Amino acid sequence: MHHSELSEQEIIRRQSLNELRNSGIDPYPAALYEVNAYSTDIKEEFNDEEKRPVSIAGRIMSRRIMGKASFIELQDSKGRIQVYITRDDICPGEDKELYNTVFKKLLDIGDFIGIAGFVFRTQMGEISVHAESLTVLAKSLKPLPIVKMKDGVAYDKFNDPELRYDPELRYRQRYVDLVVNDEVKDIFIKRTRIFNAMREFINKFGYLEVDTPVLQSIPGGAAARPFITHHNALDIDLYLRIANELYLKRLIVGGFEGVYEFSRDFRNEGMDRTHNPEFTVMEIYVSYKDYKWMMEFTEQMLEQIATKVLGTTKTTIGDREIDFKAPYPRVTMIDAIKEHTGIDITGMDEEQLREVCRKLNIEVDESMGKGKLIDEIFGEKCEGNYIQPTFITDYPIEMSPLCKRHRSNPELTERFELMVNGKELANAYSELNDPIDQRERFEEQLRLSEKGDDEAMFIDQDFLRALEYGMPPTSGMGIGMDRLTMLLTGQTTIQEVLLFPQMRPEKKTKKDSTANYVETGIPEAWVAVLQKAGYNEVKSLADVNPNKLHQEICGLNKKFKMELTNPSVEEVKSWVENARKNESLNAQ
Repeated sequence: MHHSELSEQEIIRRQSLNELRNSGIDPYPAALYEVNAYSTDIKEEFNDEEKRPVSIAGRIMSRRIMGKASFIELQDSKGRIQVYITRDDICPGEDKELYNTVFKKLLDIGDFIGIAGFVFRTQMGEISVHAESLTVLAKSLKPLPIVKMKDGVAYDKFNDPELRYDPELRYRQRYVDLVVNDEVKDIFIKRTRIFNAMREFINKFGYLEVDTPVLQSIPGGAAARPFITHHNALDIDLYLRIANELYLKRLIVGGFEGVYEFSRDFRNEGMDRTHNPEFTVMEIYVSYKDYKWMMEFTEQMLEQIATKVLGTTKTTIGDREIDFKAPYPRVTMIDAIKEHTGIDITGMDEEQLREVCRKLNIEVDESMGKGKLIDEIFGEKCEGNYIQPTFITDYPIEMSPLCKRHRSNPELTERFELMVNGKELANAYSELNDPIDQRERFEEQLRLSEKGDDEAMFIDQDFLRALEYGMPPTSGMGIGMDRLTMLLTGQTTIQEVLLFPQMRPEKKTKKDSTANYVETGIPEAWVAVLQKAGYNEVKSLADVNPNKLHQEICGLNKKFKMELTNPSVEEVKSWVENARKNESLNAQ
């Protein structure tokens, strides 16, 4: 990378890197560094009576150099701790270069070091580590963003002058976000605890965690638009899975009592505050159960997870407090629509439902069948009203092609969705195990596909064959792990609970080629300097004052020690004049 593309800080750090190497210190050593203590544990286990020896490692996050003694704040994987460093302790012999040069001049905020010493309490009462040795572990070449603290709240988390206007910067550079914002790391620690608590609950029942294919020949198990890829060796198109439901039900056919999977699913659809094209779902299928049993299983599981992760069943999202204490209310979908629209849709055909949508000002199109129309009514007029956990049950049959008909009303299905904070969190069925009925439902989905519904399900002939071998009565449930994490960590956007959410391509500054500048009479050596000054296109020189430009580029030449021979003012004037002529010709 050319010096002209680096900031002043980055240049200084690279110079320090070279000086470390020249002094015989490897800034990126390969050897193991023994760590036997962590910041938070040291503080929790401190005993004034004991001079405890410790070996710690982490990033330098701040430092106060005071002659022969200094303080730094070291950040490890669990937190931060103060370290007291004196010249004579880390340099007991005649050679004091480790302190005077390496520590004071060549190390920077963000560098990784190892410290061996003992724990003590300072005169100010702060538990700290007194360093007896210092080891350079990794040199940081980019400065960390400036973080200002006020009343325990971090501000200006990303203060890069070139990128501060990009609201997505924290997600693009999550590695930096995690370093400077402790609360972000806590979200992902809780996410792992949520997964672990769910596994613990399910495993108590003796159900088996499994893995099923991500690449599928037919994208089944949900109504969604898939991603398509190509398998070169087999020369066939494959789909990234939109759900793992049909494979898990094959395992029930195979004789497992209960199976579950934490599944990465992919849907080629929109992105917003609650949707990411790549997301995590936990799906579980248990034989000899129905959707009523699954409701009790789900509410008990969520109550236990919240208690284990938060220490309470209550969580706060914005100004709303949500309580996961079981049991949760049960409301049928038709009753929910009746309550929030005043319209009873029982027995309505497709045209009557279209009329209801028009009356309610809900936008629909000709590709939508009865199920999609009902889904639009519920989504637009009802869903957002269910803040506390609520089971919406007994969906019309057109909405649920994989679900068993209701035992007392063949127009409905034995299905529930769990609504929390106005969004679906979980979806469950008494699973359809009649292979003839299932084939007819798939064929109806095919008709919807022919009408233009690109989210209609494919017919999976192998799954139908599996059902023909016989599947016992089964209940299945899928729960969105990203949304559950949002709820239990108080986040309002899905990007906050994904370490690396999908982003649009990063914006790149448009730059003219070196040849374009040379054609204008500008020496090749000065192109990088001009672009460093912000003149990324030749035409940008047409409106500049030549005297100001001369001062600017000569200043950069000196500041970055580029050792170029400065052009005369007259030469710079000729560059500007040529740029103006080019612009005039291009405008004709």
